[in-house]
Amino acid sequence: MSMDEMEDFRKTHYTKDIIPELIGKEVILGGWVQNYRDLGGLKFIILQDKFAERQITLKKGVVSNDLFDVKVGYQWNIMVKGIVKEFKKAPGGIEIIPSQIKILNKTPQKLPIDMTGETVSELDIRLDNRVLDLRSKKNQAIFRIRSEVINSIREFLLKNNFTEITTPKIIASATEGGTELFPIIYFEEEAFLSQSAQLYKEQLCSVFENVFEISPAFRAEKSHTKRHLCEIFTLDVEMAFANMQDVLKLLEEMIQFIIKDIREKRLDDLKILNMENKTIVPKIPFPRYTYKEIIEKISTEFNINVEFGEDISTEAYRKLGEVLPGYYFIIDWPTSSKPFYIIPYKDKPELTESFDLQKGYLELTSGGTRVHNKEYLEKRLEEKDLNPISFESHLRMFDFGMPPHAGAGLGIDRFITVLCGLDDIREAVMYPRTPDRLTP
Repeated sequence: MSMDEMEDFRKTHYTKDIIPELIGKEVILGGWVQNYRDLGGLKFIILQDKFAERQITLKKGVVSNDLFDVKVGYQWNIMVKGIVKEFKKAPGGIEIIPSQIKILNKTPQKLPIDMTGETVSELDIRLDNRVLDLRSKKNQAIFRIRSEVINSIREFLLKNNFTEITTPKIIASATEGGTELFPIIYFEEEAFLSQSAQLYKEQLCSVFENVFEISPAFRAEKSHTKRHLCEIFTLDVEMAFANMQDVLKLLEEMIQFIIKDIREKRLDDLKILNMENKTIVPKIPFPRYTYKEIIEKISTEFNINVEFGEDISTEAYRKLGEVLPGYYFIIDWPTSSKPFYIIPYKDKPELTESFDLQKGYLELTSGGTRVHNKEYLEKRLEEKDLNPISFESHLRMFDFGMPPHAGAGLGIDRFITVLCGLDDIREAVMYPRTPDRLTP
């Protein structure tokens, strides 16, 4: 579209700004045709923008003949100049009587997905046409909530003396070991996309003490489930002069703060998603169960055997979610199941000062107290069959007065899935990346 098509038109208001105080005033709106009805001598255009929708009413004899004869279609991009008028039956009790309509861009007569709301197209088809799909009321609500969650996280952490950091996403070696890495060519060297901000945030907490980052991370997991992605969006936090208990307290207070904020500012969006009675402010402190208590519960109540040190299966988690539907922590995981940087208890070396935060069956967060002694960290690397030489640059930082520290990583995409009551994590991401989806 060239600027000439707009000529001197500029939006004066968004749809949300068209309130009764503007009745009788001239406004210019811009957006997309969400619906269109031709009743003969009367035509209605429902114009949608990023906030809401307003009715444009064309009545024969009231508007000019040229204007009355203007043809529009679903999702056409238009601008409208007109007078605000009260009309109880219109969305918001207000309509616009147009004096000019500018058609800026058209769409095919048959769209690839149903935008009327009468039926819901399959998710894969919707994702193939994501920009169109994102204009639906449901998706607009999801991503307004997502935006507010990220704002709320920042507000809470900055208020609690955290410093926002940025860490590299191109790294020379594995962050946590393992093979779930995306290799890339970095000039003449092999490099990798970062799995997490873990090592860098630990280093930076020795400078800025309490730190956080909100950023993407990359996991080369060939998982085809409704809760896994290859490109994830995470909150990483790290606290100096702290241990696991301090992080547990921080997380539960933050979750409570975020949900209060969402209910205060985005309740209408929760209503669009039918989540206003499900996304409720949780009481704190959240329940804490040890790993041992959880596997015993799984065994006695669901007859599912989990050997000490094993991961808990999806089936077991789903059963657990039926009896523990809220937020809760699973603490004191076996040393064998946690990364090298998580510290074991001195008096119980088979267990670590670690935790997962669950919402029902879904894991949202994992974290714990970190090893802050260089020699012991080298020992832990060797215990995990990792070569300390590969972590030389990280280990060197521990020569410069590394304080005791603890932290966690929260999966924002999973958290949005929970808050919005979504069936598939891909719905919580604008452009999801999975093993079989690289475009759009």
